[in-house]
Amino acid sequence: MFTAKMHADEIDIDAYLVRKLLMTQFPDWANLELQLIRPEGTDNVMYKLGNDKVIRLPRTEGSAKNVKKECRWLPHLAPFLPIAIPTLLAEGRPGADYNLPWYICQFLEGKNPNTEMMLDHHQAAIGLGNFVSTMQKIDSKNAPKCRRGLPLTMRDQETREAINLLSDTYDADLVTDIWESALAAPIWSKPPVWIHGDLHAGNLLAQNGRITAIVDFGSAGIGDPACDLMVAWTLLTSETRDTFRSIVQPDEATWARARGWALTFGIVAYPYYRLSNPVFASIAKRALDEVLTDYK
Repeated sequence: MFTAKMHADEIDIDAYLVRKLLMTQFPDWANLELQLIRPEGTDNVMYKLGNDKVIRLPRTEGSAKNVKKECRWLPHLAPFLPIAIPTLLAEGRPGADYNLPWYICQFLEGKNPNTEMMLDHHQAAIGLGNFVSTMQKIDSKNAPKCRRGLPLTMRDQETREAINLLSDTYDADLVTDIWESALAAPIWSKPPVWIHGDLHAGNLLAQNGRITAIVDFGSAGIGDPACDLMVAWTLLTSETRDTFRSIVQPDEATWARARGWALTFGIVAYPYYRLSNPVFASIAKRALDEVLTDYK
């Protein structure tokens, strides 16, 4: 049975395909149990392999472009970070009716901190604040540029289109005002720094109320750090945003751009995934709602 599709150009992926890839490239692991990981990711299909491994297969050619980047840079970043990230175990090649690169990494315990899991938001603010600030200090020499580290103006057209699309649900004038306020903030003029690029509940793992791991570095690279600060709205609360902010210590312009990133993430992703991935759509909607609440 193929996994649910979320994109028009998505490749058919099922356990039979994964088993064929393993048999031809990693036969020692081919007989291990396969279990589809849910909720499903928007860029990758993931299967737990045995007890301690995860297979990540890009859904589209666009997502596959990030595989080599992750395989190259995850080992570089891991020693510096205060929170666990994936450990690469093997790189898979195109084959067996699947024409994209893929990889196997170590399984990390924990669950996405969604509405079904109680999260200590104060501890999350501290943990994520330390993660973000540490990322920014890692040597960025020869690091790849991050598309989400570019100015917010690159998101202007799709953001305004999404605002119009949801005008029957949200106050379009208010959302536009918030968006234009973020666009008006001075752009990042300092040297580019390392950012994860996609910090939200779907890419975080938690246990006992604490963030224990951060996954999916497909958007990672160097650029404006504002995008990583959007986690203050995608996950944290109005009571704990200040804790996070006090650790990262962004200037006012970066904080304003970060709010803009949370807004564009929320308003673009919410309608796109509302039917195909309701869990992710709820994460996007939460970010948008937090921005609106914070702005009032």
